[in-house]
Amino acid sequence: MKVITICGSLTFEKEMRQTAEKMELEGNCVITPVYPVKPKEAYTQSEIDVLNRMHKEKIRISDAILVVNPGGYIGDSTKSEIEYAKSLEKEILFYSNF
Repeated sequence: MKVITICGSLTFEKEMRQTAEKMELEGNCVITPVYPVKPKEAYTQSEIDVLNRMHKEKIRISDAILVVNPGGYIGDSTKSEIEYAKSLEKEILFYSNF
């Protein structure tokens, strides 16, 4: 069993949730991002900073990250999460089969 944090563009929320379920059914403990309940522009910069900081904390406490990237898409935020995971010597997995 591994503790895995799901990373990727929130544009792919459906795919991220499907991947999280698949990974848990395989016996992993999966940590997912917070899926916004309001439009991105409704968050203050302070709130966005807290959410980003907490997501990095999820990566820190994980054994690995799983990047959900349909079509190979990886945005700037996800790139920074990958770099952070690398700096912590975390395993980095990719899932793009949809």
